[in-house]
Amino acid sequence: MVRSNNASLGHAVSVINHDQIPVQFLILDCPTESTLPMYLAEFLQHHVTTVVRCCQPTYNADLLFDYGIDLLDLPFRDGGVPNDTILGEWIGLISKYTTHPFSSSATTTETTEDGLVTTKPTIAVHCVAGLGRAPVLVALALIELGMTPLDAISFIRQKRRGAFNKPQIHFLDLYKRSTKHRRFLGGSGSSSNRRSSSSSSTLSSSTSVFSWGGRMMLKLTHRTPTPSPTPTLQQQQQIV
Repeated sequence: MVRSNNASLGHAVSVINHDQIPVQFLILDCPTESTLPMYLAEFLQHHVTTVVRCCQPTYNADLLFDYGIDLLDLPFRDGGVPNDTILGEWIGLISKYTTHPFSSSATTTETTEDGLVTTKPTIAVHCVAGLGRAPVLVALALIELGMTPLDAISFIRQKRRGAFNKPQIHFLDLYKRSTKHRRFLGGSGSSSNRRSSSSSSTLSSSTSVFSWGGRMMLKLTHRTPTPSPTPTLQQQQQIV
């Protein structure tokens, strides 16, 4: 029997969930042999189907397997960003749950007093501290599913303070979502149309350098905003 002890875990587990995305994520620090049973209780509570490990192994995964939870090792450098191989495996995992919303065999249906409730499948991701590599993978998933990079960064930081370093933010800011991956936040359509309209996503606030998101990005990357040039007197007369 797995006993939950949330008090011992403290704020080690952060739930990243959005109502327009058909899979939720847990971001956590690295379990050990002694703490894995406590994390397992969290995994079962949140219907975790896969644990993704971004660091070197510190525990035996047999306990996860006993409860039907898969383990995927995607290790990359502490404080770094994933290479193309890691990125491809991660996107492949996300695709299993998002090709058709809530159609995964991992999706469960529970009976409550109000009727049937469909529960999202959950992917748990951890590195050592849960502040760099794990949040980066989750942010990439959110971007793939329709969020802008700035919105994904902000959304995760609201749930997990201190996530991301500057190189990771720069990587996410430049990331272009997969051309063949479905976007749940923007409906159907061609990838070229989706890329050009990503700034008008239902979750997006303006990413102008003078918006909140733009100011946050400027602060993190030390970029200087370039305001639009003031029209010359001749140009103003032509407009009139």
